[in-house]
Amino acid sequence: MTRIIIVGCGIVGAAIAYELSLIPSLEITVIEQKTPASGSTGAALGVLMGVISGKKKGRAWKYRDYSLRRYETLIPELEAKTGVKIPVNRQGIVKLLFEGDNLEKWRQLQQNRQNNNWQLEIWDREYLTNQCPQILDERIVAAVYSPQDRQINPQILTKALVEAATDNGVEFKFGVSVNKILSSAQEEYSQRIMTSQGNLESDWLILAAGLGSTPLTDSVSQKLDLRPVVGQAMKLKVNQDLGLAEFQPVITGNDIHLVPLGNQEYWLGATVEFPDELGNAIAEPELLEKMKADAIAFCPELKNATILETWSGKRPRPQGQPAPVIGKLANYQNVLLATGHYRNGVLLAPATAKEVIDLIS
Repeated sequence: MTRIIIVGCGIVGAAIAYELSLIPSLEITVIEQKTPASGSTGAALGVLMGVISGKKKGRAWKYRDYSLRRYETLIPELEAKTGVKIPVNRQGIVKLLFEGDNLEKWRQLQQNRQNNNWQLEIWDREYLTNQCPQILDERIVAAVYSPQDRQINPQILTKALVEAATDNGVEFKFGVSVNKILSSAQEEYSQRIMTSQGNLESDWLILAAGLGSTPLTDSVSQKLDLRPVVGQAMKLKVNQDLGLAEFQPVITGNDIHLVPLGNQEYWLGATVEFPDELGNAIAEPELLEKMKADAIAFCPELKNATILETWSGKRPRPQGQPAPVIGKLANYQNVLLATGHYRNGVLLAPATAKEVIDLIS
């Protein structure tokens, strides 16, 4: 049997493990230093901005197109296999357009999507007010509605992937750290890794550990430069549903997402906080407050919302190359990188898993 080790059990590592588990004759082990979805996945909002992303060609669009289509089959597949109900908002995404936004650009994207069997609608201010009466901001001139984009709870999705993969024979080792990649006599291959529970052997090693991928690549002098970017979010409670109770899409304005959860609860996020000159990334409370104030500017009802919870996470952002980083580690034929997704780990997890399978095949 072909032995595969996956390092990292966020949404990306879990998706890779599950999709690989559908292939016969593979012995798959997933190693996670903490618990599933304990890294950047644990702080993600799960907003799948694919159709509305603006990407039109190349792998950026190819990955989004594949992932959105795979999620439509993957969610019911996982729910049937595990019995886990995965919360999915299927009411789409409304993107607010402000003064100065290029409406012609969006009309061109609308035509492009139509040619590829995806839908986009451009709403004028009056129609936006009818559909989303909670949005009150004189700076807004129009909106773009993407009915086929989704929002998925990333933590529960990861849990379902782990359960399904386990049922298919994948072994998960939680609370185990990987300290080093051990090179073999053949310089192009690594057959062992050093862990806190001893050395493990594999035919393929997949690094899906987010920021944890950097020290592992550094251990074989092939350092992958990933920088931490902090994102803060909060959970809010309001007295009644914002807008129309029967229409609760994700609303995004000025890169702030308002995510309906049901029971008059919403996620609001997320900040984008880059590291300082020394590489330190620390969540700044005032930026969280500014984000809330900016959201209140286009949705005034949030002013009286109760903050139930706040949290933050660090996203892995590649330096010197586009996100994500998927492919073979330099000078190694059997070490694969599946990391550095920055803000799109949940969105691109299915496409990443497919790319990894293609590389192994």
